[in-house]
Amino acid sequence: MTVPLLKIGAVLSTMAMVTNWMSQTLPSLVGLNGTTISRAGTSEKITLFQSPDDGWQVYTSAQAPDGKCLCTAVIPVQGTCSRDLRSRQLRQLMEKVQNISQSMEVLDLRTYRDLQYVRNTESLMKGLDSRLKVATESQKSLNTKSFQELKDKMTELLPLIPVLDQYKADTKMIVQLKEEVRNVSGSLLAIQEEMGAYDYEELQQRVLVLEARLHACMQKLGCGKLTGVSNPITIRASGSRFGSWMTDTMAPSADSRVWYMDGYYKGRRVLEFRTLNDFITGQNFVQHLLPHPWAGTGHVVFNGSLYYNKYQSNIVVKYHFRSRSVLVQRSLNNAGYNNTFPYSWGGFSDIDFMVDENGLWAVYTTNQNAGNIVVSKVDPQTLEILRSWDTGYPKRSAGESFMICGTLYVTNSHLAGAKIYFAYYTNTSSYEYTDIPFHNQYSHISMLDYNPRERVLYTWNNGHQVVYNVTLFHVIKTSGEL
Repeated sequence: MTVPLLKIGAVLSTMAMVTNWMSQTLPSLVGLNGTTISRAGTSEKITLFQSPDDGWQVYTSAQAPDGKCLCTAVIPVQGTCSRDLRSRQLRQLMEKVQNISQSMEVLDLRTYRDLQYVRNTESLMKGLDSRLKVATESQKSLNTKSFQELKDKMTELLPLIPVLDQYKADTKMIVQLKEEVRNVSGSLLAIQEEMGAYDYEELQQRVLVLEARLHACMQKLGCGKLTGVSNPITIRASGSRFGSWMTDTMAPSADSRVWYMDGYYKGRRVLEFRTLNDFITGQNFVQHLLPHPWAGTGHVVFNGSLYYNKYQSNIVVKYHFRSRSVLVQRSLNNAGYNNTFPYSWGGFSDIDFMVDENGLWAVYTTNQNAGNIVVSKVDPQTLEILRSWDTGYPKRSAGESFMICGTLYVTNSHLAGAKIYFAYYTNTSSYEYTDIPFHNQYSHISMLDYNPRERVLYTWNNGHQVVYNVTLFHVIKTSGEL
């Protein structure tokens, strides 16, 4: 009577082995174990097929024989990538494996229960076996009383029959499950071969290497030509129709403070929010009271200081937030002010500070330039003009403007239907007319600035604080393949 026990023990052992294989081998086989990856200075736990967080995305890249790397990139990418067909197949297979595991757990529990019952009846079966042997050897000893005892023992063993029948059914099911596991394993291996026949660790290493090389390439993608602007992303709706908001373009990535200045003239109150989330909720801020009121909305925060135009003057001011003091102020010679040469929307927008990859700029107009936009490179320490360019574009015909990589981009309107219509290149002192769509969702833009740290456009649009992603076209040098 030990043979059934051995068989059941073998079944349990087989189930344990298969369950262990499914819990340990399958995740590493398909590459679904979580692994920590460093991305853009942060650490995040992701899986091979999980969508990456926002970051750089190369649309196309190719290396020419002369070593130039031609890239088209979106900087940054907002949102996540959709999962491909193989990812869906893997999810379906993993769900199938999970169902198999649950079925095997039920079998395990049921077989364990049956095994306990068999063990409890083992002594009874041994006693019955010895009695039958004695009765076979000497039939004379088998009297009526002994026969009745054997009959009673057999009656006690009758419940074992359905247990054994269930065991047979469970054995067949285990055979089916093992076959199904083999099929799933084959499917997973086929998908793995389609992916390149790499195990998870090798794939992960290749991802890390490519990510590092892409990051190095993107570091070289310091500048490019604007080819597109995304749809607007509304961050918050607050304040009046006119105003400005910004982050420090020179701060480290961990510094996400937001500065908020409502209104376009006579204002002195600047709110500093600790993080973007605090800005969205309107919480955790400190107030700075400027010693001189501002004019317009063309302010910027650059390396811990606010640069702005003093009200009713062409004086520009550098205010340091930490010391809460004015470090320097200087007259912008011949620059128009007090709505002499504003943008098309007015609002005392005569002088507009900007920051890009090349540093601090001022955009304004003078009588000598006949009302055309002047772009000047500004020393951030002294506020002295380093060099100026006459763009030839009338400022009153411009809705707003911003600098990217030394190029001034001008919109033809501040109202609905606006587009980026004009570009002036300071590196070649040349210009061109462009036709880049620009979705003006709330129909009245009173502030538009590029942030080179985050590679986005900040806007104040009719009481809404909005950002846009930009698409830049790059031609760069690279020392290796991409």
